[in-house]
Amino acid sequence: MNSLSVNSKFIPLLFLILLFLGGCGLFGGGGYDDRGELVGVPDRNFTGMPVPYGMVPIPAGTFHMGQADEDVAHTQINFNKQITIGGFFMDDSEITNNEYRQFIYSMFEDSLSLLGEDFVMKEVYPDTTVWVRDFTHHMGDPMMIYYFSHPAFDNYPVVGVDWEAANYFCRWRTSYLNDYRQGRGEWILPDFRLPTEAEWEYAARGGRDMAKYPWGNPYIRNAKGCLLANFKPGRGNYFDDGYAYTAQVYAFFSNDYGLFEMSGNVSEWCLDSYHPASVPLVWDLNPQYIDEKEHKKIIRGGSWKDIAYFCETGTRTFEHKDTSRAFIGFRCAMTYLGRSSGSEF
Repeated sequence: MNSLSVNSKFIPLLFLILLFLGGCGLFGGGGYDDRGELVGVPDRNFTGMPVPYGMVPIPAGTFHMGQADEDVAHTQINFNKQITIGGFFMDDSEITNNEYRQFIYSMFEDSLSLLGEDFVMKEVYPDTTVWVRDFTHHMGDPMMIYYFSHPAFDNYPVVGVDWEAANYFCRWRTSYLNDYRQGRGEWILPDFRLPTEAEWEYAARGGRDMAKYPWGNPYIRNAKGCLLANFKPGRGNYFDDGYAYTAQVYAFFSNDYGLFEMSGNVSEWCLDSYHPASVPLVWDLNPQYIDEKEHKKIIRGGSWKDIAYFCETGTRTFEHKDTSRAFIGFRCAMTYLGRSSGSEF
């Protein structure tokens, strides 16, 4: 006998119970001071979403997703497509070493007794060996020893974190904030998460449709000759922007949305799976390419070791979700609940 036939036996009984409760006045006007009118459920006051600490609001809007300059090698897989994005919040910088350290400490306190130190270390602790492993014949030992552990690097972006660990961080951050809010009798907020590829590109352009870089113009230097992001402008010329490796967050100017280092410094994990032809496949409203069998995940923005091409807002690339690198970090996003007219902020 299937579950449907079993459950159907209880339908008449449930109907009688509901009829009884309605006759007792527990439905309709008998329960509230509503004079029998349809006025909704009381005590659901919500004054709007607060901006989470460290985040900036990204208003809803429409943009052309895809290449922002001539790209002969990828012209056939990155066509421009008009996309609409709903409002959301985004971290104004990449997650730093010290912010990630707060997550590590909390994980140890909450999970160590249940899961064990080996599990916590393996799943979420940054892989500091990436500084040695990622580059052949490179003296990476000082970075491997000090980059995550020493306070000199506290305000630098965390690296050595794979896609899975970045998602662990988002889930922890959600619980950490909402546990506090519920304790104060406040409404919970939506989950922290990685941004979708479309959200990331929309935010990176800062309201400038078809912008090649987050700062808008097609050049990598300002009028004074200063580089506008942390990347490799020439062969072997890593220090021309002032930093041999990563830079402190907020080291370069933000875009028009108030987002820092959307180009360069570290590439950033996105929520989407990678497919070379996903842009024409996905919907044109809040798109996300989802393929649970695909291990390749989108990374965006270019990094300290990349040439300018990878820093363009329209450049797409990927990494395997269980792979950590010395040049990949992340930032979080949160869906905005409320009006979608673009004027909510």
